[in-house]
Amino acid sequence: MIDEKEIRDWLVQEGLFKEQIPDETANFHFLVNYPEDHFLDLIQPKHKDDMILIGCASEISPEQISLIKDAPEKKREKFIWDIRFGLNQLLLDFELEHPDNVLQTFVISEEMYEDGLTKHSLIMTIKKVFKGKLQCMWLAGRTFGEIEEESFGNNDSMFV
Repeated sequence: MIDEKEIRDWLVQEGLFKEQIPDETANFHFLVNYPEDHFLDLIQPKHKDDMILIGCASEISPEQISLIKDAPEKKREKFIWDIRFGLNQLLLDFELEHPDNVLQTFVISEEMYEDGLTKHSLIMTIKKVFKGKLQCMWLAGRTFGEIEEESFGNNDSMFV
């Protein structure tokens, strides 16, 4: 069984612990601040005592959605495939909401199991999930023009 206190202690030691989130569907749910002012969720789902999930969700701003909508269909389609291939290469799980190839939201996550859980693996997974988000932001910026980081909102949490 994964030790909730140990996970919290590791996050606190590294300055990454933001707060505990009440969550009836989880044994525990922490909000992780990585990097500064970006939030990821660390969740141990109920009935999954040997697993935690690290994830973040991002919404695309209305201004950015408008830029994407104005792009040609082929460019939008290539962009979605580039995101899929890029996140898949990082071995991350992801969900994209993209009606008509217009990206609106994306969720990136990775599961960690007790037998591979160390402080090092936890911190590296947090960084990896954030890098997946960063890759999506950079790809959107390269494809549709420079994007202010705020265009992706500051509510990265999957549940907040």
